[in-house]
Amino acid sequence: MTDFFGALGLLIPLGILVLAFLSGVRIVNEYENGVVFRLGRFVGLKRAGFRWIIPFVERIVIIDMRTVARDVPPQDVITRDNVSVKVSAVVYFRVIHADKAVLQVEDYLYATSQLAQTTLRAILGQVELDQLLSERDRVNRDIQKVLDAHTDPWGIKVSNVEVKHIDLPAEMQRAIARQAEAERERRAKIIAAEGEHQAAEKLSLAAEVLDRNPITLQLRYLQTLVEITGGGNQTIIPIPLDLIRALGIQPKSPE
Repeated sequence: MTDFFGALGLLIPLGILVLAFLSGVRIVNEYENGVVFRLGRFVGLKRAGFRWIIPFVERIVIIDMRTVARDVPPQDVITRDNVSVKVSAVVYFRVIHADKAVLQVEDYLYATSQLAQTTLRAILGQVELDQLLSERDRVNRDIQKVLDAHTDPWGIKVSNVEVKHIDLPAEMQRAIARQAEAERERRAKIIAAEGEHQAAEKLSLAAEVLDRNPITLQLRYLQTLVEITGGGNQTIIPIPLDLIRALGIQPKSPE
C-alpha cells in the first residue's frame, strides 16, 4: 500500500507537468505569424511550425499574413461638380508586420475597413463625374496611395483598390444619354463635312486635268453617254463637242 501511494505521488506531479507542457503547445501555419507577450510585454514573433510558450506566463496572438479582400459598402458621394452618386469598392491588403498590426491598432481589419470608407468619400469628392467614369484607373491609384500611407504605421500594405459600381441618379443617366447622342451627331456632321471637303478638292483637281487635256473631256463625254444608255431602251442623239464650242456653249464637266 505504501508503494502504491508513493507511485501515485509521483504520477500526479508528472501528469501536471505533462498537462502544463501540452497547454503551451501552439502550431503556427505557414501563412501566419504569432505575436508573443510575456507578462503583458511584447517579446517577439513566432514563425511557422511547432511552437511552445510558457503557460500562464506567455500569450500568443496569431495573425494571418495572407492578402485580405474587404468590400467597401456603398457610400453616398458628392463629386466636385455637385453630382450625388453612390459608389462601392473593394480593398486588397495584407499584414506585413504582425507586431505592428497587434501593437499599433486595436482591430486592424475593422480600422482598415473604416479608413477605406472615409478615404473613398474624400478622394471621390475631389473629382468630377466625367473623371470618375472615364479615369477610374487613376482614381483607384489615388485611393490606394492615400490608404496605403495611412495604414503603413499599422504594418499593413494596401496593394489595390477597385471601384466596383457607380450608381447614378435616373435624371443624370438621361442627361448622359442625351450628351452621348449629341456627341454622336456632332461627329457625324464633322465626318460629312470632311467628306464634302475632300470631294470638292478631288473635283477641282479633275477640272484642272480636263482643262489641260481637251481630249479627256471628249472621252468623259462618251463615257457619260454609255452610262446613260446602259440603264434601258433610250434614244440619245449625241452632239459633237466641237459643234457645241462653235455655237459658243461652254460644256460643263460632269460630276
